[in-house]
Amino acid sequence: MLRPRLKKVLLVAPETLLHQLTPGYENIKHIYALNKIFPSINEQTPDLIVLDYNYLTNDAEKIVRRIRSNPFYNKIKICCYKTKPNTKTDGLLKAIGVDHFIYQEDMTAGNQPGKAVSTIRTVLDSTLTTLLAGASF
Repeated sequence: MLRPRLKKVLLVAPETLLHQLTPGYENIKHIYALNKIFPSINEQTPDLIVLDYNYLTNDAEKIVRRIRSNPFYNKIKICCYKTKPNTKTDGLLKAIGVDHFIYQEDMTAGNQPGKAVSTIRTVLDSTLTTLLAGASF
């Protein structure tokens, strides 16, 4: 019998972003306060962390560096939500450990309606597929 592990996601963002990004997912823990990020990581041990770059501003780089420098967190994927692409900032974040970016233009009404949700589901489902491949029988 296959016993899959449940996917755990930690979302660091204001409340308004929660409803846009995560409809239909019950396994997401939402964090508002910056001082609760690392206690929540230790408590929950998430598989994916979604950071709102605009909400975190200058702290995003410090948080990503701290996560990547600790071997306890080495299996955690990091996804960053931004309003618009910026080559310099995106390159730096990618170099220090961000795995995937989601931009606000993916969520605008002019684009395909479900593109943002499908992007997030792709990130979540690819990580879930990896977990299921390693699940015990």
